[in-house]
Amino acid sequence: MPKWERRATTGTDDAADAEAICEAVGRPNMRFVPIKNIEQQAALSLHRVRQGFIRERTALANRIRGLLAEFGLIIPQGIHHIARRMPEILEDADNELSDPMRALLARLLEHLQELNRQAQELEAQIIAWHRNNELSRKLEAVPGIGPLTASALVATVGDAKNFKNGRQMAAWLGLVPKQESSGGKTVLLGISKRGDVYLRTLLIHGARAVLWAAQRRKATVDRWVQGLLERRNANVAAVAMANKTARIVWALLAKARQYDPQHVSTSAAA
Repeated sequence: MPKWERRATTGTDDAADAEAICEAVGRPNMRFVPIKNIEQQAALSLHRVRQGFIRERTALANRIRGLLAEFGLIIPQGIHHIARRMPEILEDADNELSDPMRALLARLLEHLQELNRQAQELEAQIIAWHRNNELSRKLEAVPGIGPLTASALVATVGDAKNFKNGRQMAAWLGLVPKQESSGGKTVLLGISKRGDVYLRTLLIHGARAVLWAAQRRKATVDRWVQGLLERRNANVAAVAMANKTARIVWALLAKARQYDPQHVSTSAAA
């Protein structure tokens, strides 16, 4: 769409945009994007590139699986199934694959292995960065947070004091319900899914791991987690757990605390 058509459609121009920016800057409650230092930007670059390799690896694995399915050769989902089954398929002379097709599949398998190697090397660099960062090591003590999630949080959030409280940080990550409230009636919907998709995904996956472990050993599980599992389905419980984790992370970063699994907040005690 030409530039003038976009302006005609939205009713804005550069002058109006500049005026709106100046208006926003002058408001006392305006929140700004946190500034990251060079070290944080480098850590985030490792995460982004590793995630890109993983997406490419997944797409390539699906491509290999689809090509083999056209010849009646079915491989279950999962990267490890392809790595285990492909050598057997390439060496099997009875599966009627032509020589050019075998060469093509061998090329794709080699590329898949290279992507896997690159992702693993970047993950090792991220873990090394995590071990050398005090804040990242502190977050690893929280259930559901490992080196990848901890390093991504420290590098992305920057100064947690930019958020007034833990709920603001959870809302920034898109882990709080959307609201359509009017006339004194509160209507809560699903989570907003705003903010950083990568961080939100890591937190929810970590919460799922915690809940899965909780279901396996109910005798030692936290009462809040057990009650959550009894009231809600697995997906809702995982998001609620991720929301709580985000609030804990804010408290650890903004108030310079250490994680205490036995800690009880003042409001909860009251």
